[in-house]
Amino acid sequence: MWRAIGLMALSMSLIPAGDGVGKLMMEDYGVAPFFIAWSRFSIGVILVLPFLNQRNFAPRALMDWRVLLRGALIGGTVALILTGARTEGLATVFGAFFIGPILSYFLSALFLKEPIRPAQTALLFIGFVGVLLVIKPGFGMTPGIAFAALAGVGYGMYLVTGRWLANAAPAMTLLFAQVGVAAIVLIPFGISDIPPMRGYLPMLLLISAFTSTLANFLLLFAYREVQATRLAPFVYLQLVAATLYGFLLFGDIPDLLTIAGLLLLVSSGFSSLALKRGP
Repeated sequence: MWRAIGLMALSMSLIPAGDGVGKLMMEDYGVAPFFIAWSRFSIGVILVLPFLNQRNFAPRALMDWRVLLRGALIGGTVALILTGARTEGLATVFGAFFIGPILSYFLSALFLKEPIRPAQTALLFIGFVGVLLVIKPGFGMTPGIAFAALAGVGYGMYLVTGRWLANAAPAMTLLFAQVGVAAIVLIPFGISDIPPMRGYLPMLLLISAFTSTLANFLLLFAYREVQATRLAPFVYLQLVAATLYGFLLFGDIPDLLTIAGLLLLVSSGFSSLALKRGP
């Protein structure tokens, strides 16, 4: 259990790190967010290929429309959250983005007939209040926060398709399809604004892609050891990591409402872990 938690924690710290590097590229080199997203998935395909073999690769799964939908959703999600990060702090962006796990809970109940538990539902509503404090609808919402929230909606649907396809194909096949489909979907946007490869930009592109791909690899190993539902609350570590990276890389200090919202999100997430450990 502790090994899986360690892998999960490392994975969750790498995801905002990749987006932090993306924000650096946008600020220092003027790189378009959709190009960063496209390059991340394109490089991800190259990184995943050596790990495919006859046991974990099922070509037929690549023809499943649900697999294609899942890849398109994650491609759009990453492009949108990077668009939000171009003008907003990482902590704020990830706080708005975390409408996704909340949405996935209710979508899973609606489409996958997963049970609704009153205590967990109450905690999710507390988390949703936290999201509202971050995005400030109607009185402090910016276009960047709106893009991040929209990315969260896409991520919520992506999580549901992941549960839907849990037994449809080997995990490595789903990972390859995810990065491959996302790279293809983003081609028109990515190649329309290719920046000059100057300074540290090529290295930053590789780091962004590597951290994202490694995060997904670590998730595969974590889920081999422990059920995904028991590890789910640890996704809220992304908020802690995003806040830390935002401060270290950009000097970002969230406002008091955003801090309150982030604390509500993290506390509700880890309270749900306590519920799952209960009788």
